[in-house]
This record gives sequence, structure tokens and C-alpha cells, in this order.
Amino acid sequence: MPTDDDVHERCERLAELVGRHELTVATAESLTAGNLAAHLGKATSSGEWYCGGIVAYRKQVKHSVLHVPPGPVVSSDAAHAMAKSVAELMDAHIAVAVTGEAGPECDEDVPPGTVWFGVYDRGDVRTEHHIFAGEPESVLAQTIGRGLDLLLAVASGSPLTKLPNDNRAD
Repeated sequence: MPTDDDVHERCERLAELVGRHELTVATAESLTAGNLAAHLGKATSSGEWYCGGIVAYRKQVKHSVLHVPPGPVVSSDAAHAMAKSVAELMDAHIAVAVTGEAGPECDEDVPPGTVWFGVYDRGDVRTEHHIFAGEPESVLAQTIGRGLDLLLAVASGSPLTKLPNDNRAD
């Protein structure tokens, strides 16, 4: 589980990378309820590269604002739509979206700790699935850490092909 210092260090590395490559960043969050955005906003020169984010906690917001298709919101389809929509709404080069269930109870038929990530990289979108162990606080910390790692990967030029391809044509 990443510590606050680990998260801060990742945000600072991201700030350096996006500054060097002249990239802008956006986030779409459900499970993390804006915590990812709060960390990014504390990073060096974030006003120059962090476009902003959308916290879509309610299903209706995911569907109406982020164009998540009907059906489960803890899914590859939802993460894909969230990443693509927030990048387009914010005019960002790269974006990450997170949707999941931290537990202990679940709103959808998925185990606690289930998280889907959507990653947008200049028009290309991929999704990634994890089931994180631990209490809700640990699941949230692990989700924030992985979301930052995904942003770092695309900002450094790593191809999204390293993520599972969700086989979607846009």
C-alpha cells in the first residue's frame, strides 16, 4: 500500500514528465471520490498540466456526464467510457479513470476490492482490472497508487499495448 510520501513522489515524477513532454492530464473518479485529483493538484506546476477531473460517484452521473453505457458501472465498459469522456471534455492528452467497489458491502455483483481502470493516451483507450486485498482504506490507497502508475507509464511514452486491449474501435 503506497504511503502519502510515495503518492507525493509519484505526482512529482508525473509533473516532471508531463512538463517535459508538454502533456495535459485529466481524471475521472468514482471509487476514489476525488482523492486522485487532490493529490495531482498538490504537485509542482499542476495548474499548467492538470486540466481537472470529474468525480462521478452516482451511477446517473456516470451515465449522463461520462457517457457510461447502460449496465454495470464497475466494468471495463464503464472505465473505458469514463477515460475517453473525461479526456475529451477536458481536452487532455492523457487521462485515467477509476471505478470499483472498496467494500465492505457491494452495490454491484463484484467482490470487494474490484477496480477497473481506464487509460486514455492521445485517442487510444485501454482498460485494466484488479482485485485489491484489504479493508476499504487499503483498496483506495492501492487504487490511487495504480492510477498514478498508469499515468506515469503513458507520460513516459510506454505503449498502452502493455495493458490488456479491450478490443474496442472508437
